[in-house]
Amino acid sequence: MDWFETLYLTPSPLQAVVVISTICAVGLMLGRVRVKGISLGVTFVFFAGILAGHIGLKIDPQMLTFAQNFGLIIFVYELGLQVGPGFFSAFRSGGIRLNLLGLGVALIGTAMAVGMTYITTIPLSDMMGILCGATTNTPALGAAQQTLSQLGVSASGAALSCAVTYPLGVVGVILAIIIVRKFFARQSDFAAPDAEHVNTTYIATFVVSNKAIAGKTLAKVAELSNIQFVISRVWREGRVSVPDGKTTIELGDRLLVTTSERDAEVLTVLFGEREQTDWNRSDVDWNKIDRQLLSRSILITRPEINGKRLGSLRLRNSYGINISRIYRSGVPLLATPDLVLQLGDRVMVVGEEPSIERVEKKLGNASKELSEPNLMSIFIGLILGLALGAVPLSMPGISAPVRLGLAGGPIIVGILVGTFGPRFGLITYTTRSANLMLRGLGLALYLACLGLDAGAHFFETVMRPEGVLWIAAGFLITIVPVLIMALYSLRVKHLDYGTVCGMLCGSMANPMALNYANDTIEGDNASVAYATVYPLAMFTKVVLVQLILLFLM
Repeated sequence: MDWFETLYLTPSPLQAVVVISTICAVGLMLGRVRVKGISLGVTFVFFAGILAGHIGLKIDPQMLTFAQNFGLIIFVYELGLQVGPGFFSAFRSGGIRLNLLGLGVALIGTAMAVGMTYITTIPLSDMMGILCGATTNTPALGAAQQTLSQLGVSASGAALSCAVTYPLGVVGVILAIIIVRKFFARQSDFAAPDAEHVNTTYIATFVVSNKAIAGKTLAKVAELSNIQFVISRVWREGRVSVPDGKTTIELGDRLLVTTSERDAEVLTVLFGEREQTDWNRSDVDWNKIDRQLLSRSILITRPEINGKRLGSLRLRNSYGINISRIYRSGVPLLATPDLVLQLGDRVMVVGEEPSIERVEKKLGNASKELSEPNLMSIFIGLILGLALGAVPLSMPGISAPVRLGLAGGPIIVGILVGTFGPRFGLITYTTRSANLMLRGLGLALYLACLGLDAGAHFFETVMRPEGVLWIAAGFLITIVPVLIMALYSLRVKHLDYGTVCGMLCGSMANPMALNYANDTIEGDNASVAYATVYPLAMFTKVVLVQLILLFLM
């Protein structure tokens, strides 16, 4: 049995890998079990870790800390990369509102925690640990421990109370999401488009009957309205052509226009009439609508195209083609001249076959070139994220500086790299499958180590009277603010269910609940809302915990 002791009981790098891998494997296997269609998924890794810690499995503390932090960093950075392209558009369209709602969750929970210190026997130091555990915010726990040390107060109670309440913090948010879906969500709450789809494409046909624009060039017509649109085809007297800015519009012309759905009515007024043909069906064969022109999807794979604006390539003038729309991660985007192209974008090109073939050579269209992972951008992003998280931020009235930490810095940098990296020549393209794998690996590592660390004293603490009181307080701090703000967001602010779930998960710093939401909700609304809310909510809790301890201890 020496080999078994070497694998599981004797602390070493080998033993650490084996123990963590075993916990992850068992947890993920249990995560496949569904009860009445409901599964906690990867969250079971956390509970498997608690059980492993309870039965006495231990690994080197430094290895434990490294694996836990590295997993969290990988998860939040890859999440930032994924939502980066749609983050700022989402923030402009509703990000301020989402952050205010997220702050509402944080403030209600914090107020409840402070209030319960006056109506229970729980000391303020332990209550701050309960607050950190109930909101699954380990950076806030670190800030609380540092502040308590400065005040000369033992931080062991805060750490233990956080470990005890953390599991219900994880499960409580998931439970609240399930309750809201079962009892309060309406069918209309699931009808809103994804956050990344708000400004995406809509295709319609217009007939020019407005005499005011007859005889004007497309460039002049575009100046008459601030609406963004692309005309990919012009039918005139039975012939079709690919227009450019110098093309003259005449009465009776039929125009195939790509715009946003909300702008279609405005364009109806501009051009005159709108045909009822539905061009937005998935089964439309674009190569059969006319004989002269072809429509082809071309994949951008040439690195020199990465980060360039569409207008700077002058494809329309140089090749006599038109680009109607661009697909990025499955999301259709309007092909405006200012749109920054990225590797992996799919460009819908309309034109004659020889012209399309020349454009294909220009853009690449070699899918094999994207199969190689761009690891350099990942490691550069991690360095920048950790550097940002380590920057001390001085706050008035707080003696110790506040930091974004291991989670806040990487997610912010991930968003920035995913959004602006291509503009600086940085190849940030990662296939969706690769992104999901890295996120899943990071989250599993984080949960396994977190559970293993908490499991050693978990059950003995739970069985004590103060442990039961801690759990009850933590459960209330978790579920009450979430339910209140969920109902307010759905019924008063009329947000869609996916966005609400992402906002709640982000405000509670709960990646496990986000993973559950993504498994049960279509689209990326939840992920975008999570990334929108998470940095400010996390930073706010870090500051609040320190302020409460400094002013009330």
